Amino acid sequence: MVLVCLVALGFACLVPGLLRARLETRLSAAAETIVGAPVEVRCQALGGAFVDAGADLGYVAFGPDGVPERATLIKRNQCRDLSAYLRSSKESPTNEQVVAVHVLTHEAMHMRGFKNEAETECLALQHDAEMAQLLGASPEAARDLAVAYWQNVYPRMPAGYRSDECGPGKVLDARLSGAPWSVLETSLRKAGHSLASSVSGRSASASV
Repeated sequence: MVLVCLVALGFACLVPGLLRARLETRLSAAAETIVGAPVEVRCQALGGAFVDAGADLGYVAFGPDGVPERATLIKRNQCRDLSAYLRSSKESPTNEQVVAVHVLTHEAMHMRGFKNEAETECLALQHDAEMAQLLGASPEAARDLAVAYWQNVYPRMPAGYRSDECGPGKVLDARLSGAPWSVLETSLRKAGHSLASSVSGRSASASV
């Protein structure tokens, strides 16, 4: 009986580590596509979270030469939210899940070599739709997530993470189809086309 209890206890202690390793593998694969090079995404363990007093949600170390490590640490809560997002339908993510996906994208931008936080943040939000798709979201759900971050979270970020040059046609516009402002522009064009078609259809019916 004692042996059975010890085995069960050992298994219970092992499971969280195995689940975290599985999650890290999935997140690393998505980040690698964004970065364009092999990277490692690590999720903060319980012990690390217990002694962590930092406010950052993710971290990439830069060397004295300004070159980033190809590794990032994502905080425990954000990894938990990413895990929940991966298990979900991804159609209606919580605000915490939207932020967690963006944190992964943001750290991927750092691993690409961008150091300035405002520039990194702006480039990341333009890649959020791509990241969401890499994590299993449909194209439409991925675009909605990017727009949600842009409209609901980015305006409330600290000043050091925002830039007046982040927007359509501005200096930091990477002109990506997944950028939230590009998504909104496309939606408005489609809505306008649908409205015009509807009006045209009613006019044709009235003339018959």
